[in-house]
Amino acid sequence: MPTDKKPESKTKKARRCLTSKNLLEKKSGPIVMITNKTLKNLIGPAERRGCWEIYGKEKQGKTSTALSLAKFMCAHQSVDYISAEEGMDKSFQEACRRVGINKSTKIKWSEYLPLAELIEKYKKPKTAQVIIIDNMTIYADDFKTIKLSQMLAELKHKLIIFIAHEERKEPYPAVARMVKKLAKVYIHVAGLKGTVVSRFGDGGGDFLIDKSKSSLLWGDEDIEQI
Repeated sequence: MPTDKKPESKTKKARRCLTSKNLLEKKSGPIVMITNKTLKNLIGPAERRGCWEIYGKEKQGKTSTALSLAKFMCAHQSVDYISAEEGMDKSFQEACRRVGINKSTKIKWSEYLPLAELIEKYKKPKTAQVIIIDNMTIYADDFKTIKLSQMLAELKHKLIIFIAHEERKEPYPAVARMVKKLAKVYIHVAGLKGTVVSRFGDGGGDFLIDKSKSSLLWGDEDIEQI
């Protein structure tokens, strides 16, 4: 039997635009707590979500920087460190000891975890608030099937810090260059010196990873050690 009733249209509800007042009064998420004064000042009042990146050439201090950052964060937020490239062999243990990580340091450690499993694990409540992935080269094939944007959307309430190698003065591989473009904070490491670029406050500037060694490259510059 014919009817004049039209089917209900299933239209998506348009998102409301914010006024300037709404925008400026909008509350931000939790702020990253860093116990090291030098890094805290260089990074600024960063939100604990999205992605950061640490990149540089081989044996320049990337892992030492990442481990130090993990140590300075873990007192106030839960931190997991995924050592996908080095694993947990003797050299990695020694790297941990060099930056002052000991048996009571509250960081959880794991080796390579496939990206799909990693996302599924950290989507769950009561998992780490900060995830450090060392490094992007090992995950290059994973990102061929899972987009970076998908990962960040699935883990939107986490801070993910990616470690990447450097090639032609930019992060490597291609997905690492995309991370740099999206990152609110990135750190370029060269010759045991880190250079912070941050979108938060007046953040940004240099720090030394090992002043006794880096002074051979940079001389007696007035740069603080972390």
